[in-house]
Amino acid sequence: MIKKIATYISGLYILENPIFSDGRGTFKKLVNSEDFSALGLDCNFKELYYSINKKNVIRGMHFQTPPSDHIKMVYCISGSITDVVLDIRKSSPTYGTFFTIDLSASDARYLYIPKGCAHGFAAHEDNTIVHYAQTSCYDSEHDCGILFSSFGFDWKIAQPIISQRDSNFPTLSSAFNYFD
Repeated sequence: MIKKIATYISGLYILENPIFSDGRGTFKKLVNSEDFSALGLDCNFKELYYSINKKNVIRGMHFQTPPSDHIKMVYCISGSITDVVLDIRKSSPTYGTFFTIDLSASDARYLYIPKGCAHGFAAHEDNTIVHYAQTSCYDSEHDCGILFSSFGFDWKIAQPIISQRDSNFPTLSSAFNYFD
């Protein structure tokens, strides 16, 4: 049974599911529609993808605007990350607040991120693999982001590796309000 742990950001949950081990290795079930339904979670994922990252890569802070906004589920398959979620819903009591959690391949935890939150992470090891599931497909017209360094989080990386796209995102204070 999947365990749902609430965070201080509305709709953002840490999910836990046991990792089973035997002589062959490990096994982990991430999505079970009956468990998700019982927990009040949407598991109608439309797109699945992953990234392989070098140590000190920062990806983020990404989101999609309505009508292509989505719930995102994130977990680390290999290596380790610091995962960061930023609430960008202006009407939310936690607007501008971020939540962080360290996730790793040996960890039973993963994140369920609501619509209206920007997401990013920092890889701590070479060949870190991060898997994503989203309830909508990528839509270039609605693809947006917030500058990773603009909301007060210390990534603790002296020389981060960042894409040109991510380094050109607007700051949180200058970003347009896409979510109420």
